[in-house]
Amino acid sequence: MHAVRLHAFGPAENLIHEEVPDPVPGPGQVRIAVAAAGVHLLDAALREGHRGPLPELPALPTVPGREVAGVVDALGDGVDALWLGRRVVAHLGLVPGGYAELAVTEVERLHDIPENLDPAAAVAMIGTGRTALGIAQFAEPGPDDVVVVPAAAGGIGTLLVQHAGNAGATVIGLAGGPEKTARVRANGAGLAVDYTDPGWPAEVRAHLGGRPATLVYDGVGGQVAREAVALLGPGGRHLVFGWSAEGIADGRGYAVEGLSESVLGPAMLRKAGGLRALELRALAEAAQGRLRPAVTRFPLAGAATAHRALEGRTTIGKVVLEP
Repeated sequence: MHAVRLHAFGPAENLIHEEVPDPVPGPGQVRIAVAAAGVHLLDAALREGHRGPLPELPALPTVPGREVAGVVDALGDGVDALWLGRRVVAHLGLVPGGYAELAVTEVERLHDIPENLDPAAAVAMIGTGRTALGIAQFAEPGPDDVVVVPAAAGGIGTLLVQHAGNAGATVIGLAGGPEKTARVRANGAGLAVDYTDPGWPAEVRAHLGGRPATLVYDGVGGQVAREAVALLGPGGRHLVFGWSAEGIADGRGYAVEGLSESVLGPAMLRKAGGLRALELRALAEAAQGRLRPAVTRFPLAGAATAHRALEGRTTIGKVVLEP
């Protein structure tokens, strides 16, 4: 098979598309003929040699990627034969291997792909979708809320805009540049503003007519987060789930004591009832059409290009590789 391997930590050019031996599923495992593999900012941090939230860096050479969708084409010992040939999606957990034509994982990680979802959308929901719903559960919006979503054209931001809109909230989406703000507007935001324009907070305040924001879903940090938090009124909430403006390797989320809450990690899983519960809910929301992930597609051989585009913030929604 062909896979993308990393032989040395460093720039995106270190991602090499090459031929490697086919993986063989062990006991309790299946092999998936991959139709779509998710790309994450964490993949880029690991590629550079920064472990981020993971306990350690992967041993080299490694095949990056932890989200795959496709068709089960081989079974390990002890796996029910009914899995063979089924369309499935899985998050591989701490074990990489997604940037490949074939990937192996434990059978208990599998979910059937709903009939009306393509593999790329399923990949978006198994990782990004579960995260978006995990974040939202800490402050579920309602009709009286004014929700500000920085990075609203990103994978998580796209889904948070939709989720808040489904709940009847007034949604303000922030994105960089006219193409992205147009997509945010089409995605259902009541107002989409370009955060690269220094006057964007005034534009939001004018749109709201003096009404304060009640909730900020913040995966950006930096100056954008500071200005978004300044829009909050008394009793407002600032949910922090990332700091992409600062960099995954050494960044820190912007926080205000008594106002901000970090929602990543064990607290998210305890509240949701575990990862699998979030994954099931995310896939169901997409199957019902309530959440519609945005996807930017690249060929598997273009993994380096995909990484550069993601790091350069030129992508919209979830970045996916297709063999």
